Formats: sequence, structure tokens, C-alpha cells
Amino acid sequence: MSETTPHSLKSPDTRKHRAWLRGIYAGIFLYLFLCAINVMSGGLKMMANAESSRARIESFFDFADNPFVALLAAVLVTAIVQSSSFTTSMIITMAAAGTLKVDAAIFAVMGANIGTSVTGILVSMANIRIRRQFRRAFTAALVHDVFNLLSVAVLFPIEWIFHPLSRLAGLIAQGMGFETAGKPDGPIKFITKPVVELVRAAVDLFFESPALIGLFMAIVGLLLLFLSLVMLMTNLRDALLSRLEALFQSLFFRNDLLAGIVGMITTVLVQSSSITTSLIVPLAGAGAVKLRQVFPFMLGANIGTTVTGVIAAAAVFDDPASVFNEKGIAVTVATSHVLFNVAGICIWYPLKIVPLALASWYGRVAAHSTRYAFLFLLTVFIVIPVIGLLITELLTSPPPGP
Repeated sequence: MSETTPHSLKSPDTRKHRAWLRGIYAGIFLYLFLCAINVMSGGLKMMANAESSRARIESFFDFADNPFVALLAAVLVTAIVQSSSFTTSMIITMAAAGTLKVDAAIFAVMGANIGTSVTGILVSMANIRIRRQFRRAFTAALVHDVFNLLSVAVLFPIEWIFHPLSRLAGLIAQGMGFETAGKPDGPIKFITKPVVELVRAAVDLFFESPALIGLFMAIVGLLLLFLSLVMLMTNLRDALLSRLEALFQSLFFRNDLLAGIVGMITTVLVQSSSITTSLIVPLAGAGAVKLRQVFPFMLGANIGTTVTGVIAAAAVFDDPASVFNEKGIAVTVATSHVLFNVAGICIWYPLKIVPLALASWYGRVAAHSTRYAFLFLLTVFIVIPVIGLLITELLTSPPPGP
């Protein structure tokens, strides 16, 4: 008889010890995952906030009098910086300053909703080596994309023709008074700040340009993101997974309403829908959360992310002498963001079979051939916005002189 004890015959104490170790490892890599997102987004925002880069980003909205251009520009900008908070705050500021019309700003907010879902797609790519896990993770990420795309497909033409969102938001803004307030730091930003600052200090040793510092921070964050996700999934697949699944089923995802509330509150607390949705994608890939539970969670996260816009509207001008018209415009745009997401939920939650079926279908296609996953990523977030903006610029450019 072999002296080696088979895995199945290990004592309960040994299995329990291994489960605890995997739980600790999973917690460490979860922390690194959150750090990676903030390092990457911090670098991208630094690039975007560089004087030359910000001028280029704002130039995307030069032709935003065209609602379609406003939508595409916001999709592209949000996909690049991976932060709808950044894009919506910039849109609100530009609208209040008068450089972007209110109607165009509302269409741009719709585009930001689409652009922010790119993070979930990127996170799902960490599972690409294991087909079954990749299918579940990619499908979970697609749920967010499909919902936002369907909501825009329905509400964009309605808003363009009848303007219900802007009119209702304007009425709400007229009856609301806001005190100026700064945007508070969320708990995730606080606990990951040491790692973000450490990476920033290391990159500062080699570069002086804010744009280059931001670029390399984004690269480091992306590498750390994939490394932490792979290790997180490795530890979730063992005994910890059964405990997480039981916890989610009995507590956080007991029903759709609770799942939506959890998604909304989590997003409000961390002030980033990218973090919230990116957390649920690997859990769905591991099988701890079912696709039908991911959907209401994502809807709640969509509502939660609008809080950032409301805060930005309240704080867009700290000057006490700023006129109400500026504040009213900012609040109108922020309120339209809330109304857009609420309207999307009212339309598609009763018809949830449609987004779930579409996400499941394309998830299976992408799992069978991963090139379709990359095709979706590039087409929706890069190719279509860039081509649309180029065509519009060509059509609106003055003819060359004689």
C-alpha cells in the first residue's frame, strides 16, 4: 500500500486548512485586483487630464451638435479612460460652461453608459484559456453591454424626436436646490491608495511627462489586473467556491430586488461601476453567481453610478456667485442620466429574456472561437465610434478652396 495519502482521503482538518489558506490567498488577490483597477484608471485619467490630451478628448465633441456624434464620442472616450465617472463629469462641466449643448450632453451620457461596460469585457478575457469559465464570464460581461446597447437603441430615437428625458430632467432641476459639495473618496480608493501611490512613485523615477507617467501606470495596472484575476480564479475554484456560492444564494442574490439593491449600494460606496461589474464577472465565470442573478445586479450598478454625476453637478461650480442657469444645466444633465437608466430598466427588465438570450448566444459563439470576443470588443468600442466620427468630420468639413 502506498504511503502517500490520496487527495480524497485527506482528513477533514487538512481540507479545512487548505480551504482557509485559499480563502486568504483569494482575499489578497482580490485586494490586488482592486488596486490594479485603480492604478490603471488613475494612469488613464492622468493621461486624459494632461493639457494636450484633454484638449484632444474635448475635441471629440466638436461636432456634438449631431446627437449620433455625441453618442459615439462618449463611447470612445469612456472606452479609452475606462471610467464613465470621468466622462460624465467632463460632459456635465462642458454643458454647464456652455461648450456643449444640453441635448448633446444627454446623448453623450448615453454613450458613456455603453463605454463603461468595456472593463467587464476586458476582465472576462483573463479566463480565455478555460472555455467553460470564459463562456460564463464573457456572457456575464455581455449582459451589461447588451442592456446598455438595447436601452440606447430604444431611447436614443425617442429622445431625439420627442425629448422626454431632457424635458423631465429640466422640470426636476427647476425644483431642486444643491449646495456645493466636493466629491468624497470611496473606501476602495482609500484602501488601495498606498499601492497606487507606490506605482506612481516608481514610474515617476523614469518619466517626467504626465502623459507618459499615466501611460505606464495604465500598462502596469493592466498587467496586475490579469495576474491578480488569474490567481483569484485559481483559488476560487477550490473549496472556497462552494462557500461563496452558498453565501451569495442565501444572502446577496436571494431575489432580483435584493441583487439590484446590492449592485446599487456597492457602486455608490466604491463610486465606480467598473469595479462593481468587474467584481461580478470573475465570480460568474467561477460559477458562484448565475447569469439570471447577474442581470439585476448590473441594473442596480447602472443606477448607482449615476450618483457620481449628481455629485459632479452639485459641485461643478464652487464659486458662490455662479448663476443658477449653470447649476440648472448641470443638474439637468445629471438627472437625465438617472432617468435614462431608470427608463432602460422599466423597458428591459420585464423583457429580460431578450438581453439574457442575446448575451448567452454570443457568449457561446465567443467561447467556441475567441476571435469573436475580440471582434465585439474592437467593433463596439473602437471601430464604430472612430469610423462614425471620421465620416461626420468629413461630411461637416468645409470644401477646399479654389
